[in-house]
Amino acid sequence: MTYLRVLAIPEFRMIFAAQVIATLGNVVAQLTLSVVVYQRTGSPLLSALTFALGFAPYLLGATLLSAVADRWPPRDVLVGCQAISCGVVAAMAVPGMPIAPLFLLLLVLGTVAPVFQGARAATLPDVVTGDGYALARSLLRLVSQSTQLIGFAVGGVLLLVLSPSVSLLSAAAGCAVAAVLLRFGTERRPARTTDAGDSIAKASLAGVRQVMALPGLRPLLLLTWLPPAFAVAPEALAVSYADKLGSGPAFVGLLLSAAPAGAVLGELLAGAFLAPATRVRLVAPIATLMFLPLLAFAVRPGAALATLLLFLCGFGFTYAMGLDQRVIDATPENLRGRTLTIALAGLMITQGLGFAAAGAAAEFVAPHVVVVAAGVLGLTTVLLCVIRSDAHRLAFTETARSL
Repeated sequence: MTYLRVLAIPEFRMIFAAQVIATLGNVVAQLTLSVVVYQRTGSPLLSALTFALGFAPYLLGATLLSAVADRWPPRDVLVGCQAISCGVVAAMAVPGMPIAPLFLLLLVLGTVAPVFQGARAATLPDVVTGDGYALARSLLRLVSQSTQLIGFAVGGVLLLVLSPSVSLLSAAAGCAVAAVLLRFGTERRPARTTDAGDSIAKASLAGVRQVMALPGLRPLLLLTWLPPAFAVAPEALAVSYADKLGSGPAFVGLLLSAAPAGAVLGELLAGAFLAPATRVRLVAPIATLMFLPLLAFAVRPGAALATLLLFLCGFGFTYAMGLDQRVIDATPENLRGRTLTIALAGLMITQGLGFAAAGAAAEFVAPHVVVVAAGVLGLTTVLLCVIRSDAHRLAFTETARSL
């Protein structure tokens, strides 16, 4: 299976197109709201909250709503989430809406997001069977990263020629188009579970307990969440590190873009040249690439070397391709939606905590020391999680052979 063969699947193309359009709409909405809030309040903090509040409710959505991804047909969940997003963003476009209701609407968007992402990830193995699943997930990650950059540019242009209300309505229209593509471009498959006795919140909490009780899945989820939490330290400290070196904003931009550029190139190369089994086998060695370059920050590298080190660090994020396959292989069918919702939400939450932890540590020690510490902790985490997951996989294999 190759990227081109995955894109040749009509149903995946619709999911892919919906992802592009919906991501553009979300980014335009976030950018527009941040401008509106700053214009009304003059507060940088409140303006920044328009970005933070989009991610804050991920824990709520993952713990209390994850059962939605398994209890209803996946297409219905995907279309419903986009319809809700369309309505919420359209409501934000009401002229003169107070700041507090705008923030509440942002919380709604952030709560719906993990449900949508989990349902989409859970339905991918049905759309792209076998080894193509990891490539499909890779393509969606790649398009999400690149579309976010494009979305900020598009949003800036829209704000030059349109009022904020019209810009928000264009973002709502994007969500509506995504809903239409998913409704008429994807197959309606049955729900993965028929258990409708408990409430959504109760079933979701029970699903979290079930997922975390699976010994072979726990270390894989930790391997999904923890390494990226340590790997964001250079990004979190880019401004302060540049200041310590006496460099300007251009260097900050280089630092912030180096790792994402490496991640995009790494995924493209791994998808094109590594066999599926090889990607699974190399999860641990590839993951260490996130952290080995960070150890070189002990010498407080200059602009050029620091940028190169973070570019190499980005290659390590490619470990997610092999890890995706291991997670789906270890997940029972009836828990797939909840597992992937929890996995994706946990990734967002731990990265947010990683940003906060790095910033807090840099209040007491130099930024480059924090980066080195993050590298050491990241390598240790990868080692422990891989040892644990490999032990469970070996035990499972030996049990299967004895039957």
